[in-house]
Amino acid sequence: GGFQKKGHSARILRPEEAERLAKDQVLVSEFKQLKLEKEAQKNWDLFYKRNSTNFFKDRHWTTREFQELKACREFADQKLTILEAGCGVGNCLFPLLEEDLNIFAYACDFSPRAVEYVKSNALYSAERCKVFQCDLTKDDLLENIPADSVDVVTLIFVLSAIHPDKMHLVLKNIYKVLKPGKCVLFRDYGLYDHAMLRFKSGSKLGENFYVRQDGTRSYFFTKEFLCQLFKAEGYEEVVNEYVQRETVNRKEDLRVPRVFLQSKFQKP
Repeated sequence: GGFQKKGHSARILRPEEAERLAKDQVLVSEFKQLKLEKEAQKNWDLFYKRNSTNFFKDRHWTTREFQELKACREFADQKLTILEAGCGVGNCLFPLLEEDLNIFAYACDFSPRAVEYVKSNALYSAERCKVFQCDLTKDDLLENIPADSVDVVTLIFVLSAIHPDKMHLVLKNIYKVLKPGKCVLFRDYGLYDHAMLRFKSGSKLGENFYVRQDGTRSYFFTKEFLCQLFKAEGYEEVVNEYVQRETVNRKEDLRVPRVFLQSKFQKP
C-alpha cells in the first residue's frame, strides 16, 4: 500500500519531526570531515566489498520513469550513446542494455571494486559498453569519451554521495561530453526523505548533509539548490520536481515518507 505524487512543493514535516531536526545542530568535527573526504573512495570500495552485488535491486523502472531514452530518438531504432555517471555494480546499466538493444553505454564509478563487478557480470559486453573507474570531481571524462558525443547522461543516486562543494565539478565534467540539445536525467534523495529523518545525533556534516555509520555520505536536495547548481554550469532546466511516496508496512502499521527529486537538465 501507499501513494506516489509528483510536484513542486517540498514535503511538510510533522511537528515532532521538525522539532527533532531543529535540535540536531551539532556538526561532525572538521578533522573527521576532512578524513571522510579523504577516505571517500575507500569507504565506497568497502561498501561494495561487504555487499557485493546484492545491496541494490536492478532498476527496471528507469525506462518507465525516463521516457527521454525513447523520446530523444529521431527514428525508432536510432542507436543512442548514453553515459551512466556513477554506475555502481550495474543495477541500472544492465536492465537498460537488456531492454534497449540500440544503446551503447559508457559507465563509470568511483569504486574500482564496483567497476570490476560490472566487468565480471555475464551480461557485460565490450561491444555494447565501456566501463571505467573515475572520480567525477577530478578525472577528465574526455580521457574515455569523445567531446559532445553522448545523447543522454543518467545521474541516479550519485550526486548525493559527493560533497556539496564539489558537485559543480561533476556537472562541469559531464557537460563536456554531452551533445548540445541533449539532457542529463537526474534522480536522487529529496529534502525530508525518510532516510534523512533516521540519522542519529552526531551524523550531521552540514545543511542537509549527513554521514552513515559506514562512512559513506548522503546529501538531501531541494529543487532550488539543484536548479542553481545546474544553471551555474550552463544547463537549462526542463523538469525539476519532487516525487513523494508513502510506503506502508501494514504488518507494523508504519508509514514511511520517501522523497526523491526527479529532474531533467539540458545542454543548450
